[in-house]
Amino acid sequence: MALRTILTKGDEILAKKCKPVTKFDKRLHDILDDMWETMAEANGVGLAGPQIGILKRMFIADDGETQLECINPEIISTEDEYEALEGCLSVPGVHGYVLRPRKTVIKAQNRDGEEYTFEAEGLMAQCLCHENDHLDGHLFDSKIVRYYEEEEEEGEEE
Repeated sequence: MALRTILTKGDEILAKKCKPVTKFDKRLHDILDDMWETMAEANGVGLAGPQIGILKRMFIADDGETQLECINPEIISTEDEYEALEGCLSVPGVHGYVLRPRKTVIKAQNRDGEEYTFEAEGLMAQCLCHENDHLDGHLFDSKIVRYYEEEEEEGEEE
């Protein structure tokens, strides 16, 4: 496994639409393993192919309870939209509220090409939508409805 460089806002690769994964081989497994190591090192919750310069429809997600590898994902349904606080490894230092569903159903393939469907709630549902946006060339900051300020949290605790 190896650490990959995480591309940041301004890199044109992040604005491109990804192509489907067609080969489920050792190279794909190695890339996914590198993505897990890179995400862990960066303290992330999700990481998509384009964030490491690979324009393929794949991402990983870990909400602390479940770890998913989503290859050629398709969001089947969403429900119950709310303002979710987000950040992004490709937009360092920026946090804001984005409209995301509380529940998401996704269909994808695993690293061996086997199809599966997964129903997620809360942080994982949010993460699946966020990472899927990367595959279509969208960064979360283009969807921010309200920026997060540290004082908000401090004010709430008083």
